[in-house]
Amino acid sequence: MVGSMLFFNQLVNGLHVGSIYALIALGYTMVYGIVKLINFAHGDIIMVGSYVAMTLMAMAGLHFLIAVPVTMAACAALGVLIERVAYKPLRALPRITSLITAIGVSLLLQNIAQLIFSPTPRTFPSILPSQTLVLGGVRISLSTLITLGVAVALMLGLHAFVRNTKTGKAMRAASEDIDAAQLMGINVNTTISITFAIGSALAEIGAVLYCSAYPSIAPTMGSVPGLKAFVAAVLGGIGVLPGAMLGGFVMGVAESLTKGYISSQWADAVVFGILIVVLLLKPSGILGKRASEKV
Repeated sequence: MVGSMLFFNQLVNGLHVGSIYALIALGYTMVYGIVKLINFAHGDIIMVGSYVAMTLMAMAGLHFLIAVPVTMAACAALGVLIERVAYKPLRALPRITSLITAIGVSLLLQNIAQLIFSPTPRTFPSILPSQTLVLGGVRISLSTLITLGVAVALMLGLHAFVRNTKTGKAMRAASEDIDAAQLMGINVNTTISITFAIGSALAEIGAVLYCSAYPSIAPTMGSVPGLKAFVAAVLGGIGVLPGAMLGGFVMGVAESLTKGYISSQWADAVVFGILIVVLLLKPSGILGKRASEKV
């Protein structure tokens, strides 16, 4: 009985963290699906969003229901700015050029944050309730339920947006063949900018939920969740929205079960080991499709 309660508690914790990874991973997979770019600066947008939200709530005194939408808009604008300034001029060059640029943008954002806020970690304000529910011996915090609900709602909403709206259909067309999409009259530049904006806004929501669970923020805080979200996107099938969701949940549950049954020191090793096994068996990821390239 005790063993089953431990399992279900760890499963709930894993779904909590996994939903945050999934939200962040959506930004990676959306951008890669269209421009085939691994945006390593995406994790640092999480950091920027955390600092902006903290500043608005702790220093400006704004309620989080106001601060979060404002921060989402700021992160969306930052994502579009990065795409226009750093990535768009390099779109016709080899992909390695954009990859190196993404790493450079990541380091730039980290150093700017250190200059403005200093390297000293700061505490993120508490915005989610701390009460805990006990259901059949399984302890579930209200913050976990809110995080899961928000993440699932946003992921389903994004999926519906991509499937049913004109902009979403333009994104799908550009992801299939960007040149053909241009010939069909789709404004690819606008579509890519919207993709960066949506991905960055989702990263901000992921940042707020992440900081609610781990309330210490620092200029380098985006590296670990950003890397794990990237791994989640690859695990599920990068470029596939449901794959990012599935990969995030698999990552979170595997990490939580490892911490509960083996050791917290082995958590990252087990997660990356799962990634290696999946890629050996199915290089395109769990839900990814094998793509052929013309030569």
